[in-house]
Amino acid sequence: MTELVDAPVAVSYLQSSTADEDALLARFAPVLDRIARDEAVRERDRTFAHDLVRELNERGLGRLRIPEDHGGLGASLEQTFVVLSRVAEADPNIAHVFRNHLAFVEDRLNARPSEGNDRWIRRFLAGEFVGGGWTEADNRTLAAIATTVRRDGDHYLVSGAKYYATGSLYADWLDVIGKSDDGSLLTALVRRDDAGVTLVDDWGGFGQQTTASGSAAYTDVPADPADVFPVSERFVYQGHFYQVAILAVLTGIIRGALRDGVAALHDRRRNYPQGLDPVPARDPQLLQVIGEVSTQAFAAEAALRQVTRVLDRLAAAHAAGDLERRAELVTEAQVATDHAQLVIIEAALTATSTVFDALGASGVSKDRALDRHWRNARTLASHNPRVYKARILGDWLVNGTDPVPDLSAFGRGGQGN
Repeated sequence: MTELVDAPVAVSYLQSSTADEDALLARFAPVLDRIARDEAVRERDRTFAHDLVRELNERGLGRLRIPEDHGGLGASLEQTFVVLSRVAEADPNIAHVFRNHLAFVEDRLNARPSEGNDRWIRRFLAGEFVGGGWTEADNRTLAAIATTVRRDGDHYLVSGAKYYATGSLYADWLDVIGKSDDGSLLTALVRRDDAGVTLVDDWGGFGQQTTASGSAAYTDVPADPADVFPVSERFVYQGHFYQVAILAVLTGIIRGALRDGVAALHDRRRNYPQGLDPVPARDPQLLQVIGEVSTQAFAAEAALRQVTRVLDRLAAAHAAGDLERRAELVTEAQVATDHAQLVIIEAALTATSTVFDALGASGVSKDRALDRHWRNARTLASHNPRVYKARILGDWLVNGTDPVPDLSAFGRGGQGN
């Protein structure tokens, strides 16, 4: 286990990035090549990639944001989400498994240094992995949440049921939200193998087949007070982080669809009589389709970088203790996240569908499994309602209406499912 370096008391553990993006991508490239090689097979057979998730975590994916002088890789948020998008290009299911873990790491980095948080940093460095889900199994809202985190002597007891417990089957810890005795919301971290924890692989969606996004039940599961936190104290850009993690995965899906579309067109041997060249790979109209898919990948990557740069500025303001600047950037981050969501979701759904226009009937072969790109994109895009985003942006631009007035409990962002 990596030892922590002594440091003076600070606002948070956050520091300026010291990582090089190319070096980060090179660090993960060997395992990403192997992940991509068998992705379609895992999708078809619904095989959980425990070894590959573990290897990515061992190479440092789970500690990307931890500063180098604390034993991490010192990545910025922009670098973190670019790396995550490359993981998603190889396998979007594996990338999505890291969403809850990376978000909880970010939460602990935002927290004021303490003995309890030092312990969490050491856990992350040792490779301990966090999964979980906040959504109630019966679709209750947070206001009517039934899960409880109640005090019992020198510890807490967690009871309730959750759905969309993404990454739970890969995790060492589960991040659970419940009501305390006084009705306030608490986050409790419990060990996956504790007595009283039941995980069920019952996810029924047509996408995200291997993300372990099923149900979790908790019956009087003990939680250490050092692992229980008021939800109101979770990091201010938590909602944005969760959303951008999904957008990073969607960006990777577009890149994967482009990669597979190029390969499939290159391999195609026959063309239709209406074609402009008997060789499909030389047909200008089919090449145009691939070119258009490439522009959707370009737009998604540009939007992802734009929104993550805003988040980096927000994190820097928090680290500096500049609360006034932080408040301004929360709204800027929400607007940027909404814009990016509209751009990237539209690009993902369009790219993963129109790529078939370049391929003909052979493109729907089960062996190629190109439908997985659309199914995964459509499933991820359904996590939060993009249908409202353009209206919210317009109302903010024209009338100055707060884009997120009803989500203050989560630092004015939205987590989604």
